[in-house]
Amino acid sequence: MAAIEQQGAASGRSGGPGGTSFGDRFSMRTRRLVWVWSFLALPILFYAIIRFYPTFQAFYLSFTNWDLLRPAKFIGFANYIKLFKDPQFWKVFKNTFTYLIIGTPISLVTAFTIAFFLDRVRFMHNFIRALYFLPFLTTAAAMAWVWRWFYQPPPIGVINDVFSMLGIPQQPFIRSTDQALFSIMVTAIWAGLGFQIIIFMAGLRAIPGTFYEAARIDGLGEWAILRKITLPLLKPTTVFLVVFSSIGFLRIFDQVYNMTTNDPGGPLGSTKPLVLMIYQTAFNSYAMGYAAAQTVVLFTILLIVSLLQLWILREKK
Repeated sequence: MAAIEQQGAASGRSGGPGGTSFGDRFSMRTRRLVWVWSFLALPILFYAIIRFYPTFQAFYLSFTNWDLLRPAKFIGFANYIKLFKDPQFWKVFKNTFTYLIIGTPISLVTAFTIAFFLDRVRFMHNFIRALYFLPFLTTAAAMAWVWRWFYQPPPIGVINDVFSMLGIPQQPFIRSTDQALFSIMVTAIWAGLGFQIIIFMAGLRAIPGTFYEAARIDGLGEWAILRKITLPLLKPTTVFLVVFSSIGFLRIFDQVYNMTTNDPGGPLGSTKPLVLMIYQTAFNSYAMGYAAAQTVVLFTILLIVSLLQLWILREKK
């Protein structure tokens, strides 16, 4: 009897019918890991080649003098010293942050206001929402050319035609050093408005209706409900859109390039953002090392602005 019990125990330990051995369990776990990493290896490799390698290469090139014709020559921090001494860079830097500081809050406030009231509309709701989303689906180049036509002098320009009918003097818009940047900013805000509205509406729909019912039972008005319930619970959505929109305005390019195609970034550089400066440095002057230094500066700005916004808008515990 004792011999039979010992044999059964040994069979359980060795992975017989009554049990599974450690070796079998380890083997199964290994096979699963192999399958998992087999599926993940290709996307990770692709992402590393497409994303990480060019990023590290840009950092290296920023310390070189390279014009595509001759081998890159290491020159240390000369490109960065040249960049920070360049008055054109500081003008472009100012333009870029003007797009960011003015464009981001205006676009988000406008998008939230439209989403808030559109969420309460029931008649033709989907059709109206699609109309707002349509500009986001339109190519930036096509939209920029349409808005460029809007801004033309009369009788071509629609906006100036309306101003003439109202007795308002015609405006130069993109032909003015004072108005061109803000005229392009309006186009950029309009281009991204549909996406922001859809995201805000998704955030509003995710808030449980019981919160609003309880607030109304407690006697809170609409403004108090908005301030104490809607906006706090919409914070994750707002944080995402603030960071996403900020990156979009810091990287603005299409609208500027297509609306000022005769003088990209003009007039007199009044609308030129940092991305356009990088493009012109690289593909007009072929100063790839200098353009790489500008790219590193833009990357640093994007990183700092994004982390700063996430820190300011973080959840306070």
